[in-house]
Amino acid sequence: MKNEDKNVSAKKVDEPRIDMNKTTKAEENEKHKDHDESHEHGGVFGTNTELIFSIICGTFLLTGFGLSFIAGLPFWVSLTCYIIAYFFGGFFTTKEAVETIAKGHFEIDFLMLVAAVGAATLGKWAEGALLLFLFSLGHALEHYAMGKARKSIAALSELAPKIAILKTEEGEKEVAIEDLKIGDIILVKPNSKISADGMVIQGESSVNQAPITGESIPVDKYPAKDKEGIDEQNLPAEHRVFAGSINGSQVLEIKVLKVAKDSTLARLVKLVNDTDAQKSPTQLFTDKLQKYYVPSVLGLVVLLLFAFLVIDESFSDSFYRAMSVLVAASPCALAISTPSAVLSGIARAAKDGVLIKGGGPLEELGELTAIAFDKTGTITEGKPKLTAVKGFNNTSEEDVLKIAIAVEKLSDHPLAAAVVKDGKERLKDAEIPKAQNLESVTGHGVKAKLNNTQITIGNKKLFKTLPDEVLKEVEKLESEGNTTMIIQQDKTFIGLIALMDTPRDNAKATLEELKRLGIKKMVMLTGDNQKVADAVAKLTGITDAWGSLLPEEKVDAIEKLIQQEKKVAMVGDGVNDAPAMAKSTVGIAMGAAGSDVALETADIALMADRLDNLPFAIALSRQSRKIIKQNLWVSMSVVAILLPLTILGIATIGPAVIAHEGSTLVVVFNGLRLLAYKK
Repeated sequence: MKNEDKNVSAKKVDEPRIDMNKTTKAEENEKHKDHDESHEHGGVFGTNTELIFSIICGTFLLTGFGLSFIAGLPFWVSLTCYIIAYFFGGFFTTKEAVETIAKGHFEIDFLMLVAAVGAATLGKWAEGALLLFLFSLGHALEHYAMGKARKSIAALSELAPKIAILKTEEGEKEVAIEDLKIGDIILVKPNSKISADGMVIQGESSVNQAPITGESIPVDKYPAKDKEGIDEQNLPAEHRVFAGSINGSQVLEIKVLKVAKDSTLARLVKLVNDTDAQKSPTQLFTDKLQKYYVPSVLGLVVLLLFAFLVIDESFSDSFYRAMSVLVAASPCALAISTPSAVLSGIARAAKDGVLIKGGGPLEELGELTAIAFDKTGTITEGKPKLTAVKGFNNTSEEDVLKIAIAVEKLSDHPLAAAVVKDGKERLKDAEIPKAQNLESVTGHGVKAKLNNTQITIGNKKLFKTLPDEVLKEVEKLESEGNTTMIIQQDKTFIGLIALMDTPRDNAKATLEELKRLGIKKMVMLTGDNQKVADAVAKLTGITDAWGSLLPEEKVDAIEKLIQQEKKVAMVGDGVNDAPAMAKSTVGIAMGAAGSDVALETADIALMADRLDNLPFAIALSRQSRKIIKQNLWVSMSVVAILLPLTILGIATIGPAVIAHEGSTLVVVFNGLRLLAYKK
C-alpha cells in the first residue's frame, strides 16, 4: 500500500504531483544502482572491446592447448600463450572486481578472479584460462543481448528529426529543433517527421502517431475553426501533434507548444531510461540474497581450503576443489535473470505505446485481481453524445432537432455544443432556422425566440408540471443513464432530446478480455449519480458501479478494494484521479501522450487514448513474471546441482565453468524472448 502523503492532490491541474513515496524508493534503488547495473565496456576497439578481448583470450587458449601436445616443445611456449589469454580474458574481470571492492562490495567478478588465480597457482593454467575465456565471453554476449533490449528503447530518441523548417517574416529557414521556441510556426512537409509538439493551425493531414502512442492507424489532423481562446494545454486530439510522429500526404503548419527538451517524446525517453532504477520485488529479493550469499560462498571456500586436514588428500587437491566450488556457486545467472526479463518487457511495452516505469509496476500488473476505473474519459468517451430524439403533439423528430439546434447554437454550454454537433450530423444539409434573444436559466436550461414563438429547453425541474407521456419518456431515458432536455414551444411540449457520455466502442470487448485474463472484480468509480453509473455498467460489463463519489471518496473506495482483493489498479486520467491512483497498487493513466501530469503520476501510462491496450499490458506482465520465474529456477537449479558435485570432487573446474556460463546465457536469451512477444 502506498504512502498516504501522496494523496494530496495538486491545487492546479497543471502542477505535477510530487510522489514522496516513489522518490524515496528511487533514492533507495539508486544506492544499489552503481554496483548492480550491467557495465558497458569500451576501449581500444570501441564498444566491442570486451568481445574482441574475449576472442583473443580464446585464440591464445586454443593455441597454448594445441602447442602443449607437440613433443619436445618447451612448456614456457604454451605457458606464454596461457598468460596472454589470462591478460585479455581477465582484463575487464579485474577492472570490475577492483571497482566493486573499492565500494565495499564482493561480487561475481571477484569470485571468478580468485578462482582463475587459484587455478594458476596450482599450475592449471589451461583451466584458469578457460574460466576467464568463458566468463568474459559470457559477459560480452550478456552486454550485447542487454544492449539490444536497451537499443529498442533508446531508438525512441532517434525518432525526432534534428532540423525543423521555421516560418519567419523573411520566409522559410532550417533551424535545429533545440532552437525552436514556444509560439514559433513550423512547416512539416508530406511524409516527413514532425519536429515539435504543437497545434495544427493550417492544413489537413493524417499523421502516423505509432512511435509515440502505439496507435496502428493514422490519426486525422486539422486546424481548430475558432483559434481564439482555445485551451492550448488541453487540445483535442485532432488538433494536437507530437514530435517524432510522421506526417501524411499534405503540408501542415504547426504552432510550437513545447520546446524540444520538454516534448512528449523527450519526456518519454527520459522516463523509460529511468526505469532501470525502479527495481521489481524479485530484483530486490535477488539483490538481498546476493548480499548474504557471496560472503557465505567465500566462507565455504575458506573451509574447503582446509579439507586436507580432515580427509586424506593433499592441499593442492583441497585448493582445486575449493576453486571448483567457487566457480559452481557464483550466482552469475541469478544476478542477471531478472534484469534481462524486466528490461525486455519494458522495451516491448514501449513499442506498443505502453510506458511501464520499472520492474515493480511490471511485476505487480500481472498480480492484479481487481481494477477500478474512472468513468468519464476512461470507460466512456468523456464527451456527451446525442442519444435520442422524441417528438410530441404531432411534431416530427426532424423539427424537434432543428428547433433544438437553432436555440442551442446561441449557448456556450458543453451539452449545447453536443446537441449542435450531433444534431447537424443527423440532419445532414437541412436548413436550420435562426433563433434570437437567448436567456439562460441557471442550472435548468435556456429560453429563446424563434419565429415569433417562445422556445424553452431544459430539465424537468424547469417545468412545474409535465404531461404523463413526457414524464414517462423522461424517466425511462434517465433510468438508462441519459440526461434529458425537454422542449416547449409557447405552452406546448413538442419533444425532448437525450444526451449521454457513451461508453467507448471497445470498452465492452476490453472488459470481457480482462475477465478472461482472470480479473475478478472491475469497479467503476464516478461522481455521476448511481443511475448513470448503473446504466454504463450494464452497457459495458462492469461488475460493480459506485456513483456519487467525491475525489476523496474514490481514495476510500480504493482502500476498501485493497482490503478485499490485495492487488488493485486504478485507471484514470492522471489528474483528477491522482489521489486514487497513488493509493492503488498500480496507477494507470489513460491517454497520457501530451499530458505532463499523467506521465508524472502514473506507474503505467497508456500513451494512446485506447483502453484496449490494458489487456495487452497485463498479459505481457504475466509473461514477464513467467519468464522471471523460469530464469530463477534455471539459475538456482544449476547452482544446486553443481555445488554438491564440486564439493564431492565429481565435477572439476572445466565442467563447472561450462555449466555456469551456459546457464547465464540461457537466462539472458530467455529474457530477450519478451522482445518478440505478440498481442
